Amino acid sequence: MSEVAIVILEAAIKSILLLFVLLTAFAYTTFAERKVVSWLQVRHGPNRAGPFGILQPAADGVKAIFKEELVPDGADKALFVAAPILTVIPALIIMAVVPYGPDVLIGPRLIRQAITDINVGLLYMLSVASIAVYGVVLAGWSSNSKYSMMGGLRSTAQMISYEIALGISMVGPVLLAGSLSLKDIVVAQQNSTWYWITQPIGCIVFFIAMLAEVNRAPFDMPEAEQELTAGYHTEYSGMKFSLFFMAEYIKMIAVSAMWITLFFGGYLGPFVQEIPVLGIVYFSLKVALVLFLMIWIRATMPRMRYDQLMSFGWKVMLPLALVQVLIVAAIVVFTAPA
Repeated sequence: MSEVAIVILEAAIKSILLLFVLLTAFAYTTFAERKVVSWLQVRHGPNRAGPFGILQPAADGVKAIFKEELVPDGADKALFVAAPILTVIPALIIMAVVPYGPDVLIGPRLIRQAITDINVGLLYMLSVASIAVYGVVLAGWSSNSKYSMMGGLRSTAQMISYEIALGISMVGPVLLAGSLSLKDIVVAQQNSTWYWITQPIGCIVFFIAMLAEVNRAPFDMPEAEQELTAGYHTEYSGMKFSLFFMAEYIKMIAVSAMWITLFFGGYLGPFVQEIPVLGIVYFSLKVALVLFLMIWIRATMPRMRYDQLMSFGWKVMLPLALVQVLIVAAIVVFTAPA
């Protein structure tokens, strides 16, 4: 078998495994959210389907498959059907450049524990994350519903407002690592210290901005059930409705992976170099802890008013991100060897 064929086969196998993990994690993140929120609110949560309710995601999936698919009168059918697909595909491919473990030597071949490593990995993640909003906007516009349209418009404004702060907060790790490759950023933290210690402002700004990017509470204005019924997916049902939730929860996993990679050492932990499989364990545990934090915030914090959300993005988040970049740039300049 030629070298090119081996590379393609390796990438295909890793892609299939990653898709399987993401889809399984999506299902059980929804289950975990319902369970954690129920514990915080002193109620039972799912406990009927299977032992301790662990088959609830499967039951929800079967129910969604057999639900009637509705298309509203006056809707643009082609865009109405395409919107959930355009939302979920970026969520599935965004993890392609995230390293979940150190490189492993198996026989004569060095196996990279990531689908690929490109020298502009961070730009790739930012660009793919930006595409997802098109599906939400098209869902709002194509539904021919005022509630859906308002949700789509809110999502657009929110993305523009918070993606600037999100992108600028990534500049600090890039300056310190001297690379846009996520693998290089993790290795740089291995050789110095995790970046949340040296860049606490950037770390916090990134976390808040990523909550807004994935429309999580307290920034879930595009859905806002009390105001917009269900926002951009008000008119959706069946599997198309499920695709929006699949995209949201997979994006939660993806942005959690981005955060720990940039600021918490990614897969780094004790004995990772000696036992490379520990990298996957540490990576998974860190992602799970971030997901728990996001669920905890949803259960405890009230939704912001829309004008407060926009003011906070432009008047607080953006200046803080710029200050962080200035501080890191000054550190890099003054500590650089002559």
